[in-house]
This record gives sequence, C-alpha cells and structure tokens, in this order.
Amino acid sequence: MTPAVVVDVGNTRIKWGRCLAGSIGEVVSLPPDQPDVWAAQLGAWGVAPGSAWVLTSVVPPKSDILADWLTGVGQRVVRMEKASQLALAVELERPDHVGIDRLLDAVAANSRRRPGTPAILIDAGSAVTVDRVGVGGAFEGGTILPGLRVMFESLHHHTALLPLLPVPKTVPTVPGTSTPRAMEAGVVWTVVGGIRTLIDLSARPGEPPAQVFLTGGDGPFLAPLLPGAELWPTMTLEGVRLAAEALP
Repeated sequence: MTPAVVVDVGNTRIKWGRCLAGSIGEVVSLPPDQPDVWAAQLGAWGVAPGSAWVLTSVVPPKSDILADWLTGVGQRVVRMEKASQLALAVELERPDHVGIDRLLDAVAANSRRRPGTPAILIDAGSAVTVDRVGVGGAFEGGTILPGLRVMFESLHHHTALLPLLPVPKTVPTVPGTSTPRAMEAGVVWTVVGGIRTLIDLSARPGEPPAQVFLTGGDGPFLAPLLPGAELWPTMTLEGVRLAAEALP
C-alpha cells in the first residue's frame, strides 16, 4: 500500500510524516489531545478524504483517540502494531512483545546500512533504547534505560530538595559548581556514558564496526556527544513508511 501520512504516537507528542515521492517529505510534532490542532494541520496539508494513514504507537489509548478522530473525518486508518506485520526477522522469543517503534527503527536502518555491516539504533525519548541489527538484517534485541527528562523528574520527585530541571541547552561541564549544574552533569553524562558503553558491548569479533543511527526528541542534543552516530530524526517514520509499502 502507499500511505499518504504515517504517524508515530509517542508518550508526549504525536509525529505526523507526510509521504511524498517515496520519502518523508514533511514532519510535524503535535499535541496528543488537541483535535482542533489536528484539524488545522490536516487542512494545511490538504490531505484528501479516504487517504491512507498508517499509525504506530507505544501508547495504545492515545493512538485509539487519534484513529477514531481520523476515521470520523473520513480518512482510512491502518494500525501497525505487531512484528508479524513487518518484513523483518526478529530473533527474540516473543517478537510481538517488543516495542513496535524499536522494530520500525530496524526496518528503516536496513534500508540505509551498508551490506554486511551491523547497526546500532539509538532512540532517545522518554526512554532511551539502544538496539542492534545484525549483519543479516535481523533485529537482535537491545537495552532500555531512562531518558534525560525521566531522570531529572526522578531526582526531583524522589528527593526532598533537588529541583526539577529541564534538559540543558548546552553540554554540562564536570565538576558541577552548583546543585543544578551537578544534576545536569550527572544525568547527561550518565545517559551518554551508558549509550557509549552499550555500543562498545555490542561489538562482535570478526564483524565490521556497526553503523550507528540516532533518533528521538533528544537526538539533536545527544548527537555531538556520540561521535560517529548519524542523526536521523525521521528514522521511525521512515520505518513506518517502508513497512506500509511492503503491505499488500
């Protein structure tokens, strides 16, 4: 099938990707609970009634709301929720229990990685996932750790005096010279150090170094701290588009 729009419903935002000439031509990030904003964007893009929308989500209730709204305004909705819908080998005991966004990242990576080269997929959002695609293109699993915002929120909510901080706009230095600066340094370098270590641990003797792809809301902030990683903001949406195009 040829989708008109692909959608990734996340924990805090909904991303719409407009499909143009075999690629994601335009992306918008929208709130998860404002149909008036959705309607305005639908009108701005001029999507014709009956067009195919492919939705994927890690938050099914939010996806249900959007799907019902789209159906109500005359759009055709296809849900992409299971590994069995993808042209992707998943080397895990329970493939359909893996977050579909992680698998879609793998679909996208297989379209871009060099033949015979493994890939590491970093998706930095509310959680950070670091997954591996093998040299043959199979999804081999990975790791999940708290994202930057979740770590800042945890420090604030589970201590008596630590403030609630946003993700910093600049790279924190070490040592931190105040409590907020110490928190920023601790959170940012813990996440960066964890990702770097996981990339190193994923290497296998006799295989070429993995291509590293980075996406997610915090991807632009982390990219300069992960040398060699290719920032790919639309990776998940590209995975949705490619998986949809493989459907009959």
